[in-house]
Amino acid sequence: MLLEEQKMMKDVAKKIARDVVAKHAEEVDRLGEIPWENIRVLAENGLFGVHVPEEYGGAGSDMLSHVAVIEEIASACASTSVALSTQALTMAPFLLAGTEEQKQKYIPRLAKGEVLGSFGITEPSSGSDVSSLTTTATKDGDDYLLNGQKVFITNAGESEIYVFVTRTSEDRTNGITLFIAEKGMEGLTFGNKEDKMGIRGSVTREVFLDNVRVPKENMLGDEGKGFKILMNVFNETRPVVGAQAVGIAQGAYDYAIDYVKNRKQFGKTLDNFQMIQAMAADMRMKIEAARLLVYQAATKLDQGEQDVALHSSMAKCFASDMAMSVTTDAVQLLGGYGFIKEYPVERMMRDAKITQIYEGTNQIQRVIIGNYIFKS
Repeated sequence: MLLEEQKMMKDVAKKIARDVVAKHAEEVDRLGEIPWENIRVLAENGLFGVHVPEEYGGAGSDMLSHVAVIEEIASACASTSVALSTQALTMAPFLLAGTEEQKQKYIPRLAKGEVLGSFGITEPSSGSDVSSLTTTATKDGDDYLLNGQKVFITNAGESEIYVFVTRTSEDRTNGITLFIAEKGMEGLTFGNKEDKMGIRGSVTREVFLDNVRVPKENMLGDEGKGFKILMNVFNETRPVVGAQAVGIAQGAYDYAIDYVKNRKQFGKTLDNFQMIQAMAADMRMKIEAARLLVYQAATKLDQGEQDVALHSSMAKCFASDMAMSVTTDAVQLLGGYGFIKEYPVERMMRDAKITQIYEGTNQIQRVIIGNYIFKS
């Protein structure tokens, strides 16, 4: 399915994953710190802007190339892949709804990896139900004042550029508007770093907005159109999470298969036992099926097809459930060693869990898929 140019980018990412990213993965997880060296290498090789048009500092490729790159990096270190996926999440509303001035001002720095970005969506009482958010943007002369609290925000405190989802009227969906803010603005502060189960090298914090003054030029898209923009953003970013999940599963699978080829019990290596072969077969089939769903969703995005929301949700949901299943089986194949931090499959199992939760829980994905089936 991958064309020559796409395969070339995937090969570049694979080499970086093997030669750079994999070497730091255990340390990144143990220390729980952002892998700045990995980020520097990704930036130097243009991997932050694979799918971004050249006029905005990107490589000018497509979404299929982007998910292929994410997959390769995630196979070595999920935390590092989150840096790529969060950058794409931050750039998405600019590409979809930004003015030309906003695009020129913000996207090149993000696409080149010169700065990190964050997208502030989730709130303490607004997770899956985005339309219940309470962060407000109140007009004050030619400016808007942002007030509220966001939680679970990736790169918060580390990013220079932020997009916040706010409420500009009481209308449940038509009262939602996006705004751009920058680190250092008065009233924009951050909570402590969350101590997470997985993707520990990706920093997550609360964000507090206390009368953060932004000019009206920082409105991203039209007032009241934020919900529609956000849904279109998710159509683009859910296949990326699916690609992360495929990468994590592939990394765990590769390690487990190598292990059973060399581990001896009852006088022969484990790969000679039919039960082990059956587990390996199931793992391989699930990975390949998920990869095809992710690539199909990315292709539909590239071609602008109408049913992209359905395929984005299917790719994200199936791939992340698959990753949890495959990484659990990888731990099982290693037996007691799989439960020890010295071996990477336990980290991959922890990392896989978040892919079932963020960018819309898999329960929400099934609602979307079900609605499409019965209401289309």
